[in-house]
Amino acid sequence: MKKHNFNAGPSILPRIAVENSAKAILDLNGIGLSLLEISHRSKDFQGILDETMALFKELLQIPAGYQVVFLGGGASMQFCMVPYNFLNRKAAYLETGVWAQKAIKEAKFFGEVNVVASSSDKNFTYIPKGYVVPADVDYFHITTNNTIYGSEIRTDIESPVPLVADMSSDILSRPVDISKYDLIYGGAQKNLGPAGVTFVIIKEEILSRVTRKIPTMLNYATHLKEPSLFNTPPVFAIYTCLETLRWIKGLGGVKVIEQMNLKKANLLYDTIDNSRMFTGTVEKESRSLMNICFVMKEQYKDKEDAFMEFAKTRGMIGIKGHRSVGGFRASTYNALPYESVQALVDAMNEFEKNNI
Repeated sequence: MKKHNFNAGPSILPRIAVENSAKAILDLNGIGLSLLEISHRSKDFQGILDETMALFKELLQIPAGYQVVFLGGGASMQFCMVPYNFLNRKAAYLETGVWAQKAIKEAKFFGEVNVVASSSDKNFTYIPKGYVVPADVDYFHITTNNTIYGSEIRTDIESPVPLVADMSSDILSRPVDISKYDLIYGGAQKNLGPAGVTFVIIKEEILSRVTRKIPTMLNYATHLKEPSLFNTPPVFAIYTCLETLRWIKGLGGVKVIEQMNLKKANLLYDTIDNSRMFTGTVEKESRSLMNICFVMKEQYKDKEDAFMEFAKTRGMIGIKGHRSVGGFRASTYNALPYESVQALVDAMNEFEKNNI
């Protein structure tokens, strides 16, 4: 039976990226060595790293004056690296979910944090609007997509101060105007590659803004000076990122990916909106294209476990909602095929027909 992988992360990867990575583990490009045992200082890996950086810049149209580095530690490490490097006195944060809250918590170790707006009053089911970013802060931090709650900032906002964004779960899902941001970071394990590598896109002129001494490994300047190679990088994860980027380019780039994602999301959201049994949990104008959250309507709540079991018999993997939300979550990342969303919709319709 075909499996349909809706896991929120680590998540589905392009099949060709998985297959080519598996081949490279056995023998990288015919050199007689496994990808897992080559030196990160070798010409073989330098070529991998160079192509990965070049493709990443090309697909996101990263302008001059920006650099890309691949680090360890996940987005969670960035929660402290950002304020360590840029927070002199005060920073502004938009609170839209758990990961934004975690970033706020870390920033408070380094200075004052102004939470300009929050959607916690409605369990993060919307993206706040109408807030004002103070002009006297060192930077403004946003989390563009909220994997747990299914909300997303899908436009590049205007900020009067340097803009920092956690794009862990929607990078490469839509075109982004990089010039509006001073730093973008994220864990790779959604749309870019496997767990184990973190990407950082950084505007060079934002460096050296704080007077405090920064530990070597937590200093962005360290990793820009020796691009991604100050210490041993996650070689395998970077290689799989390269294979994923090749796949995206082969499809036609990020604009094509965005249209594919819109088609998938529209299919599932239309089904939810027209259902007698299921209902969405996020305000429509704030809905994510990456993580689609829904629950049973009140009168059918007792059937949620039954639907979960039914969906498993149809090959659905990873659709259980986060414990803080409940219900169901379908993560429709770039590599998830339209056919998988159609299979989920068919399962929802069949279950509804047989249980109402």
